[in-house]
Amino acid sequence: MNSRSERHIGGVESLTPLAPRYLRRVLFRQIWRDLVFLHWEVDSCDVARLMPQGTVPDLYRGHAYAGLVFFRMEDFAFGHTTPLPYLSSFNEVNVRLYSRDALGRRGVVFRSLDCDRLLPVLAARAGFGLPYRWARVSRQWYGRRLLYRTRGRVHERPSGRVWVQVSDGVVKPRPLDEFLTYRWGLHGRGPARSYYMPNAHPMWTFQRCDLLGWDASPLAAAGVTPLRAEPDSVLYAPGVPVRFGTPARLPPSRTR
Repeated sequence: MNSRSERHIGGVESLTPLAPRYLRRVLFRQIWRDLVFLHWEVDSCDVARLMPQGTVPDLYRGHAYAGLVFFRMEDFAFGHTTPLPYLSSFNEVNVRLYSRDALGRRGVVFRSLDCDRLLPVLAARAGFGLPYRWARVSRQWYGRRLLYRTRGRVHERPSGRVWVQVSDGVVKPRPLDEFLTYRWGLHGRGPARSYYMPNAHPMWTFQRCDLLGWDASPLAAAGVTPLRAEPDSVLYAPGVPVRFGTPARLPPSRTR
């Protein structure tokens, strides 16, 4: 799908289950597996100060949300090359917010990203200004139950945890879930200017997921305060292959 066929409502990119634009160049590829999404409503004024220059919070019915996402990354590769040995697969936990820019593109803003491989951490911080940190991140299945844990390696920074039971049944995402997961790019702060990096992947498949326990400490460490203790959305997805395109500088925001 090319840029002429993108659908916008009121100047803002529509929420669609597939990427609304064609990636002319694939910068890198990866596979996301066993994703667990926890989301909480947060104060939109509080998170506005955390947005990269040229973006504003993207709101659902006037409300802002923050996500704590756990997953396994596999087969990282540049362009159309083969995946890197050893370094291409690792566990990751991130805290993210939701954004839009002056062109109406919806995106994700990462506040923290825990990774258990040091070299990808250093490369992502240097190349894209992403707030990666080297952490101890584990993933373990116990039958139908999945447990993720993360803890920083330096000064034992706050830990995070999620404990879910996954069933085979496929569930349809609610409108809020679609708002939180139909995201086709990220907004970041580069060395010189904010940027937008597009991505594309097949439609999500979500399975029934019962939340058994969690520790959302990484939210507070990332400067994000939920409005309530219980998450507003809990999702599990078995995974998708993902492609990222070339980042482009952001124009100034029209609303800031």
